Amino acid sequence: MSQHREPAAGSLTSLISGAVLGAAGLAWWLISEAERRQRSRQQRAMLYSPRMQDGSEALEAISDPQDKGQHLERRVEQLNAAIADVRRQLEDLGAQS
Repeated sequence: MSQHREPAAGSLTSLISGAVLGAAGLAWWLISEAERRQRSRQQRAMLYSPRMQDGSEALEAISDPQDKGQHLERRVEQLNAAIADVRRQLEDLGAQS
């Protein structure tokens, strides 16, 4: 004699297993999307972090364009003075040797 199963029980089992697999797939996709967005935010933060460390961006945002030019000129003068100091120190070290 052949075994006879009810078709409703097999359908219900298939339906439940499909729902579980679908939920697991959706959860995996949502987690991977959240991780991808977090990595993207971290990369963008890393791009801007060196510029924001000294706080100059906050000051530049509220200043006038003319102030930016004067600030830039002042900064260039400071850098040139620092370069000249280092050059003098190196020349002094070379003369002492």
